[in-house]
Amino acid sequence: MFVPRPETELLAGWAIDHARTLEAPVVVELCAGAGAISLSVVHEVPGARVHAVELDEPAFEWARRNLVGTGVDLRLGDMADAFADLDGQVDVVVANPPYIPLDAWESVAPEARDHDPALALWSGDDGLDAMRVVDRVAWRLLRPGGVVGAEHADAQGESAPAVFTGRWADVRDHRDLADRPRYVTATKPRR
Repeated sequence: MFVPRPETELLAGWAIDHARTLEAPVVVELCAGAGAISLSVVHEVPGARVHAVELDEPAFEWARRNLVGTGVDLRLGDMADAFADLDGQVDVVVANPPYIPLDAWESVAPEARDHDPALALWSGDDGLDAMRVVDRVAWRLLRPGGVVGAEHADAQGESAPAVFTGRWADVRDHRDLADRPRYVTATKPRR
């Protein structure tokens, strides 16, 4: 089972803080893993409608167990085509996607490399393949003024935000407890 790190708690806190500013927010978690972010949101933001998707079947089973009785709409599937029924209706999209470059095997902590699902770790040559999908899916799902937040590797403090440069507003990178770049946020313009 993928174990959330304190860095992911910062991202969950960001999603919770933003959702709390809204009445009956709609929140989507992409790459839900064991469902920790969704579980946090549903417990901390009364009235939130929370949806989550996970591709890895064992992780999905953990999420199903963790989220039973919470009302979270959990789906097994690829984030790339998830939640077409919610297009343009979501307030917050949050994701902890895979972000490790394929050639970074040796730099990954053995407890993660040897035990976490490969789907949760590796993301193409630059580690940003999944981030590019998060960008596309969040743009499709979010209503104008909606926000997206996604975790990335500390070495991606410039490259991850660059994925969102262009059509997004207020693209910002945030630092973790060790003062390293850790997650990017962006807002879909109201136009």
